[in-house]
Amino acid sequence: MKSRIERLLELRRKIKEKKPEFLRYLWWKKPKFKNDLKWRRPKGIDNKVRRKLKGYPPLVSVGYGGPAEVRGYHPSGLVPVTVSNVDEIDKLDPSKNIIYISAATGLKKKIEIYRAAVAKGFKVANPPALTEGVR
Repeated sequence: MKSRIERLLELRRKIKEKKPEFLRYLWWKKPKFKNDLKWRRPKGIDNKVRRKLKGYPPLVSVGYGGPAEVRGYHPSGLVPVTVSNVDEIDKLDPSKNIIYISAATGLKKKIEIYRAAVAKGFKVANPPALTEGVR
């Protein structure tokens, strides 16, 4: 039998499949928007997207969101936590948390954190690459 969290994560997956890709209005027309496709809310008084007219891309709104209880969870059902040193791992629970190693951490310490986390049974979402830091 599935737990409540697993059912909500499944519901979130189904909602995400139907959700449109929200791109900036007129990205297809203006060359300067081609490199910057992220969403920007239209604010013009005559803007068709802002007015939600038929035939125009959808506007980002609350109705597209997933369940609030699992918002921020990793798809595996674990709560993501960013770790920047080995001592922070001791405060966490492997059955509830998944670890992200901080990007600001150096390669040597990343490897150290990764080994300590795996030894304690944690899942690491971004393990250090062997080629990382090599130029």
